[in-house]
Formats: sequence, structure tokens, C-alpha cells
Amino acid sequence: MERTIWQIDPTHTNIMFTVRHMVVAKVHGRFSRFQGEVTLAEDGSLAGAMAEIETASIDTQVADRDNHLRSADFFDAETYPRITFRSTQVEKVGDDRYQMRGLLEMHGVEKEVILDTEYLGRAQDPFGNERVAFSARTTIDRRDFGLTWNQALETGGILVGEKVEITLDVQAIPKAG
Repeated sequence: MERTIWQIDPTHTNIMFTVRHMVVAKVHGRFSRFQGEVTLAEDGSLAGAMAEIETASIDTQVADRDNHLRSADFFDAETYPRITFRSTQVEKVGDDRYQMRGLLEMHGVEKEVILDTEYLGRAQDPFGNERVAFSARTTIDRRDFGLTWNQALETGGILVGEKVEITLDVQAIPKAG
């Protein structure tokens, strides 16, 4: 079976996350520097994916918070400059829907995650480039990856939530060569 490799287009892809703040609110962020590939089977179905994210590219639109997230309290971006994902299994679970299992490595810890993935389509852009698009979601517990810093609140609860919702909106183009 002939597979094709598609390169993630960073100018049309978003890697975003949401985490609870002070129990009652949500903080949103994204990573701005990354690369990766999507593999399609001969029939066009999703067959796999891999990605590498620069940890220091975290952006929550608050410089002080971003610097704290890059520090040893959280990502320790100097010691762990990359977050990686490599799929290990893809299962079609419905029309244009997949469950992609893979290994997520962050902060020196590797754990299996499942991305609920939707194939959004294939099209040609105005410049003649062929594109495919996917959307994927997962939720992780940051403590599983050694990201344990927190602060108790006087009113009860904790400052930073433990569950992190991750959303990827991906466009990819055929890999050259």
C-alpha cells in the first residue's frame, strides 16, 4: 500500500491549549514554532502523524506568565527544549473520525495519549497547492509529565488546573522530494 507524507504547514496550523486558572476561569495559550508530518494511506485515510514543538514558543499573551511557564517550575524549556508526538496506531471510528494513539514526550516524560481526530477535507488552494486538514483534541493531566508546580488558594482549590485540554487544527501540504 502506497502511503503519502504531508508536511504540516505552520502558517495555517494552530497548536493550542486550555487550562483552568483559580478553579473558576480558563487560560488559553498556543505554541508558535513547530514542525511535523501527517501520513495518509493509499485510500486517503489517516495513517499516522508526528510533530515536534519548541517548548520556548509558548504564548499565552502575557509575557510574565510565559516566562514562568518556560522556567523550571513548569516546562524547563532550557533543559527540555522540545515536546514531541509520534503516532503508534490509528483507528477509524466513524466517517472522517479517527482515534490516533501515540507517544507524547514532554518535560522528559513519555506517555501514551489518544487524539480524537477529525478529517476536515482535501482541497486545492488558489496557488495550486494541494492541502489536507485535520482537527484533533485530547486532555492530559500535566502532573503525569512532571509538571507539578502549583499554589493553594486561601479560598480553597489550586491556582493552576491539572487537566490540560489540547487542540490541534492542522493543514498539511505534500512533502517535497
